[in-house]
Parts: sequence; structure tokens; C-alpha cells
Amino acid sequence: MSRSKPIAVVSGVAVAAVLLGVVSYTATKPASPGAAGSSSVAEVSADPSAGVYAELEAYARRDASDKLALGRADAPVVLIEYADFKCGYCGKFARDTEPVLIEKYVDNGTLRIEWRNFPIFGEESEAVARASWAAGQQGRFWEFHKAAYAEGAKEKGFGKDRIAALAKEAGVPDAARFAKDSEGAAARAAVSADQEQGYSLGATSTPSFLINGRPIAGAQPLETFTETIEAAAKAARSAKAPKEPKPSEPSEPSEPSESADGAAKPGPDAAR
Repeated sequence: MSRSKPIAVVSGVAVAAVLLGVVSYTATKPASPGAAGSSSVAEVSADPSAGVYAELEAYARRDASDKLALGRADAPVVLIEYADFKCGYCGKFARDTEPVLIEKYVDNGTLRIEWRNFPIFGEESEAVARASWAAGQQGRFWEFHKAAYAEGAKEKGFGKDRIAALAKEAGVPDAARFAKDSEGAAARAAVSADQEQGYSLGATSTPSFLINGRPIAGAQPLETFTETIEAAAKAARSAKAPKEPKPSEPSEPSEPSESADGAAKPGPDAAR
């Protein structure tokens, strides 16, 4: 089981932090790299029937050149995943749930998945996050993602030699470039940007998700994701559907008004 940072977060607090945006980067940042603490976010759940928030929906980048995304940039539904390669529940989602979502929704253009590196388990988490970004620069992010989340991969750790082995397994063509990119400023900046975005939402553990502005915390059952995706797709279709014009009602004939002396006056529609 993966371990989270020493921040006690109950369901109500976590959901409030995400929905209301009241928890700052400083308040939610883990206290020290690699520190052990309470159990995983899988114990924290967000009700998928909770409201959709436009300010959270805007976090979808929909950048066609994003190498850490899968699916059409104009897909009606975007799932954003904030995850750590050392997180056991993230691995469970990657192995058991994500492939089903890809086959059922990404392949037919309904869903786009956008990855956000959210390393919270220390130096190895940071290193493998940068490595995943570097693999993406050579078009092999999702292959690296699969290798890093394979059954038993987490237990082998993510030291330098192990990361190089994962890159080879993922088919990254240029090992020298991969090693250089992994330690470069661009990788550090990209991972930091993803991480700060997660903290700004109030996320303190992994995996955390946004589906068209609807938060879901933890590796929830497949049905939670399918129901949420289908509801989001339905809402997106409804929003784009042309509005039926309301039929105009026939105007009532105007009544003649009466003068002070009691004589009827013609109404405004009378012929002049």
C-alpha cells in the first residue's frame, strides 16, 4: 500500500478544499520529502454526483501538442489525473481501470485523458516524474507509464539504473537524450507546474481526478468513472444542442378604451 504525506485529511476537508479552493499551496504542501504518514487517498472519496464547477473544468489544457495526453483535444469529456508513480493505488487505476476507459471512451472520441505529474513521495517520485516527461518528449510517455505501473514495478524502486531500464522497456529511442532531458530545467519546470496545479486545487494525495470539472478522489471502482464520464458527455451534448425556438403566441386584440364622457374610443389597432 502506498503512503501519503503526514497531513490528516478527512473526506469532507478534502472535498471542500477541491471544490471551494480554500486550501493554499503552503497549507497543503507535504512537510518534508519522503516523509511517511497516514494511509493512502483510497480511503478518501468524493461523491461522483457532486456538482460540476466551471472553474475546475477550466484546468483542462486541451493542447493538441501535449505529449502527456491521450485522445482528441476536442473530446467532449476530459479526465485530468494527478498521480505519482510510487502510489500503489495509482498503479491499480492504471492497470485495472484506465485501459477500460481508453477502449470504451478514448477510442471513440468521447474522452481525453490528461496526465499531471504529482510527485508527493520524495526524491524518487520526483525523479521518475521527470523521466516520464522526458519519455514523452520522444513520444513514449504512455509506454513508460505502462512499464512504471506494471505489477511489482513500484517495489523495485525508481533509482537511476531502474529508470533507465524502464525507458528501454518503453522503447525510448535516444537513451542519451532521455537521460539529459530527465535532469534538465524543462523537465523540472513541467513537473513543478503540474504539482503546483494539484496543490492549488487542494489535492494532498494520489490519485486525484477532475472529469469536466467534477472531482473524484482515489482509485474508485470502474462504475464511478463510467457513470461520471457518461453524465459529463450527456451534459456536453446538451450544451451544444441547438435550442428549439419557442412558438410565438398570437397577440390578443386590443380592447377599446373609454373616454371620460363614457364614449368608446378606438384601440391602438383600429384603422386611422
